[in-house]
Amino acid sequence: MNITFENADKVNGLMTITVEENDFKENVEKTLKDYRKKANVPGFRPGQVPMGMIKRMYGNAVKMDAINRVVGQEMYKYVQENKIQMLGEPLPHEGNEAVDIEQPAPYTFQFDLAVAPEINVKLSGHDKIDYLTIDVDDKLIDQQVRMYASRAGQYQKADDYQDNDMLKGDLRELDKEDGIVLSEAVVMPTYIKDEDQKKLFEGSKLGDIITFNPRKAYQSDAELASFLKVDKADLGFHTGDFTYQITEISRFVPAEVNQELFDQVYGKDAVKDEKEFRERVAEEIKAQLQQNSDWKFLQDLRAHCEKKAGKLEWPDALLKRIMKQNNQDKGDDYVEKNYEGSIKELTWHLIKEQLVAAHKIKINDDEVKAAAREAARAQFAQYGMSNVPDEYLDNYAQDMLKKEENVQGFVDRAIDQKLIEAYKQVVKLNEKTVSLDEFNKLMAE
Repeated sequence: MNITFENADKVNGLMTITVEENDFKENVEKTLKDYRKKANVPGFRPGQVPMGMIKRMYGNAVKMDAINRVVGQEMYKYVQENKIQMLGEPLPHEGNEAVDIEQPAPYTFQFDLAVAPEINVKLSGHDKIDYLTIDVDDKLIDQQVRMYASRAGQYQKADDYQDNDMLKGDLRELDKEDGIVLSEAVVMPTYIKDEDQKKLFEGSKLGDIITFNPRKAYQSDAELASFLKVDKADLGFHTGDFTYQITEISRFVPAEVNQELFDQVYGKDAVKDEKEFRERVAEEIKAQLQQNSDWKFLQDLRAHCEKKAGKLEWPDALLKRIMKQNNQDKGDDYVEKNYEGSIKELTWHLIKEQLVAAHKIKINDDEVKAAAREAARAQFAQYGMSNVPDEYLDNYAQDMLKKEENVQGFVDRAIDQKLIEAYKQVVKLNEKTVSLDEFNKLMAE
């Protein structure tokens, strides 16, 4: 076998592979012998089918499979040994005629290879990158305390309507003998879009009868159909006024900020008073916001590195062919629309590989599991569950890791975290303290 590799330019390569008969002959003969042992052909006992017949039946397919296998193996071996940074998969060279394997060897195959552009990004203390620390002020602590109190709250009965109250009542359609009649129909006037209809409920009390128009109050067909308990197709028959007699008013009341709430959030007697509770809340917010600060630092690090890498040359035509090959059901429009974004992500991927290699960053299974565990903790925190037992977190993380589509995400997360910690020590940090509102504005830019 003979392999040559030529560069039309720095990012487009042509690999030519010439296969001799000795490169595949032994494998073909062995495979055909195995076929003969297993072949079930009428008129012949198992293992006694003439080899000539086996060759006529399977010879070309077995030969092509053997050739493809050896070509693939030698191609990737050559790429690795010669340290060619190939992008995507090699594609058959455009304009090549199909190889006729019925003719005697040698056979020549040519492939187009997309080669990564040269990138040389090195960071040191001369590189200055912002690091934003978000101030954990009383406003943020108050918001979190209110959130915990709200999640531990409950509905209580009331005699008069106030904003955000939930009403139950008897609904009756007017001017129709067989009109809709419903009991315990639920209304939350706060969410009525039409202001005139919403005002009809202001100052109402238990037992009051209100005349309103559901069609005007509920602009969404789905909402109206659900409220009236009818099919959307029948809404056109129910566009008039209804009476609504209030039979129940429920008001949501947040929990009191007391020991019962402290125990519910952080565990029995883990916090003794409101001062300790607020301090614990502040620590929790600070840990969450540091993750935001680290993520912003990674984005700024990326932007800094991309600027430092400068304009790169890419094998555009070949990469678009590869992209089209990988998305055969989506067509040329998809490729043109997404190519630029794909190149942007590929640029960062190559830079990131270089940064990881420069700092000798490696991860192990325990670090991947830790990343999954933190993801689980964050999910529970979204629902106000900050005191989840470690055993429960571990089990939840293990369940997430059982799905292959999740694993790479946790690997990337573990690498990103190590990359952040490493390069916070390498570059010069331009440290700033900002409010959460200021931080969010910067993230939105």
